[in-house]
Amino acid sequence: MARCHLKMEYGRGGNEIISSSPMFSRNDFSVWGFLKKCIGMELSKITMPIVFNEPLSFLQRITEYMEHTYLIHKACTLSDSIERMQLVAAFAISAVASQWDRTGKPFNPLLGETFELTRDEEGYRMISEQVSHHPPISAFYSESLNQDFSFHGSIYPKLKFWGKSVEAEPKGTMTLELSKHREAYTWTNPMCCVHNVILGKLWIEQYGTVEIVNHSTGDKCVLNFKPCGMFGKELHRVEGHIQDKSKKKHQVIYGKWTECVYSIEPKVYEANKKAEKKSKEVKSGTGGDDADEMPDVQETVTMIPGSTLLWRVAPRPPNSTQMYNFTNFAMTLNELEPGMIGVIAPTDCRLRPDIRAMENGDIDTASREKERLEEKQRAARRERAKDEEEWSTRWFQQGKNPYTGASDWIYKGGYFDRRYPHLPDIY
Repeated sequence: MARCHLKMEYGRGGNEIISSSPMFSRNDFSVWGFLKKCIGMELSKITMPIVFNEPLSFLQRITEYMEHTYLIHKACTLSDSIERMQLVAAFAISAVASQWDRTGKPFNPLLGETFELTRDEEGYRMISEQVSHHPPISAFYSESLNQDFSFHGSIYPKLKFWGKSVEAEPKGTMTLELSKHREAYTWTNPMCCVHNVILGKLWIEQYGTVEIVNHSTGDKCVLNFKPCGMFGKELHRVEGHIQDKSKKKHQVIYGKWTECVYSIEPKVYEANKKAEKKSKEVKSGTGGDDADEMPDVQETVTMIPGSTLLWRVAPRPPNSTQMYNFTNFAMTLNELEPGMIGVIAPTDCRLRPDIRAMENGDIDTASREKERLEEKQRAARRERAKDEEEWSTRWFQQGKNPYTGASDWIYKGGYFDRRYPHLPDIY
């Protein structure tokens, strides 16, 4: 297989650094030949060929939730709980924005694998750990460097193949705590579906209801990630509202998770919808020839006068389509900066040889290393079973979410003390 080692050069905040080689072509691989035996099965239990992957671990993919952390920082400064909820809702929507056109599958983390990210300029640090292999569960914890907030959760992604599409159900709870306001918010992420995995252009849709609850005030934000619907009219759209504990609506949220999100007063929004509906009825009454044609999906959100912009997605780098459709933020996640070796834990994703080889464009080595690491993991599991030894997580422990009562993984602390004795040799 021909390899290309041209590098894309982006780093933190857009600074130039060497990143991954351009992605390789999947044209020579028979996707159907592999997937036809997987219909209706949960893909997390199947070893997938590396051709499906992008050069990031799922633990790094989770870290992309933090790309728009400035929304949380801003929420911390506001005195009104409804205004804070608007920004928390925008943060929850922005957390899935990087998935747009990201059709490569992240590497399954090895049991005990970790990833840390510290962003001094953005005021936070984050640690994640693969706490279970079957079922695959990833736990994460992030906190602001000045103790304003913490954001944490555990994710158990369930993937199923349905003949033409792959559906991902991101089971698990997101919890955001704003310490100054003594508030805690919880929500779950929407469903995700990758269409046309066999033939045609791959495209991604997010859909389902996301309910964000402020457990301190009783405020709630109900967001509807709309399925694309007939003719794709609703593709990428998000619509919802914020209500207080007496169920009075205070703000409407609308926009697209791929583009931007606005808030507006409910009365203004409803009046605009009525006017829009009337306008459409007048147009359809003219009996135009184009009525049955499939309209183009508009990648723009029409701002209703009186709206407040809550969030707008950052533009992707110029050659993103040749680089796994990565954002600028995603391109920085494999950086091994001078001084990191010996400081980050030896279980950190950046040290995974298969991901590193894929990033460098050496697919043959990446594939061999992936198989070696998976076999090493199986051998370690057999040894533990022989000795009747239970796997012990390092930085998280299983427990209950204090706000929802649901099963969760709680950060035990201690990772950033930089003492890493007795960590497993997973690479």
